[in-house]
Amino acid sequence: MTNLEGKPAVILLSGGLDSATTAAIARTEGFALHALSVDYGQRHRFELEAARRVARVMGVRRHVVVSVDLSTFGGSALTDSIDVPKDRNVRQMQQNIPITYVPARNTVLLSLALGYAEVVGAADIFIGVSAVDYSGYPDCRGKYIAAFQEMANLATKAGVEGRLKFRIRAPLINLTKAQIIRRGTELGVDYSLTRSCYDPNPAGVSCGRCDACRLRLKGFAEAGLKDPVEYQIAN
Repeated sequence: MTNLEGKPAVILLSGGLDSATTAAIARTEGFALHALSVDYGQRHRFELEAARRVARVMGVRRHVVVSVDLSTFGGSALTDSIDVPKDRNVRQMQQNIPITYVPARNTVLLSLALGYAEVVGAADIFIGVSAVDYSGYPDCRGKYIAAFQEMANLATKAGVEGRLKFRIRAPLINLTKAQIIRRGTELGVDYSLTRSCYDPNPAGVSCGRCDACRLRLKGFAEAGLKDPVEYQIAN
């Protein structure tokens, strides 16, 4: 269903299941969606095509893809020639901030979303972060989201003039992956359109072994559902 009449909101759309679920939640709340995807030099660039597919079925008003090449800095297995960790259990994932952390990524993405939101007059910016089933990223925590929201209202013309009071909306922040999948299923999200893998093969098939794949597969199993995405390993 397309909503072109509601209040505008900006949604960060990566192409993964979390951002697709977040977009569905925003749409259900009556917002007219302005989607933003970022090509930041990630090795799993197949997710950008997934984002385009999700944007089409969500009926977004406008989908913008911005290029900001963070691979220039490197420092992450997602943007540098560093091996992506494989076959780790949840305990191992949560021991330290993993090498798949991209320095300042969510700050860069939210800053771009903030600029987009100020231009289109959107007070609400949606991001699909979760602080429960996540891989130890510091920019997926509630404290970070609250701090960015405060900064957004201090750093923008619209915020200072009082024309917009920005809200960083993270509706999945306290949900497990299984709860996210159940919520999205209730809202009719087609998860076959999404991709989560950090290290797909050249054809875009998910590896099934990286942290993102393992958390996704665990979430579907706990939700009592089968992941519709193809994997290089038996699912």
